[in-house]
Amino acid sequence: MADLMTDTPVDPAAGWVADHVRLYTQSDGAQGHIWREGVPTLLLTTRGRKSGQARRTALIYARDGDSYVVMASYGGSPTHPDWYLNIEADPEVVVQVGGERFRARAMRDTPDTRAHLWGLMTAVWPDYDAYATKTNREIPVVVLTPHA
Repeated sequence: MADLMTDTPVDPAAGWVADHVRLYTQSDGAQGHIWREGVPTLLLTTRGRKSGQARRTALIYARDGDSYVVMASYGGSPTHPDWYLNIEADPEVVVQVGGERFRARAMRDTPDTRAHLWGLMTAVWPDYDAYATKTNREIPVVVLTPHA
């Protein structure tokens, strides 16, 4: 199988997320890392569970020690976002934070870690609480832990 670090990923095709990813990648993270009024974002590349193709998206993040935390909120949609379904199938991902790219392993929150991780994320983006009221699914919180 190809390597996510060297594959050319498929980016979102249209809309503000596509614009954000394009700005982030074209500037090597100099623009786009900080979004709106100081909200940090990263680029997450996953392996498509059906296609096997590398796929990239931009996500808001928080830090937890050496790890990065992201939320599979999908704006409160009733379904999980594709990137989350991809990491369920293959948790090995590539993360870009600013100009730095690295391999990481994605793990979903546990009952013991959920409250702490949820609090980190809502401190960065309070709308996550509202998204949770719009859906019947439990919104996963995902920890991205860098590795060699």
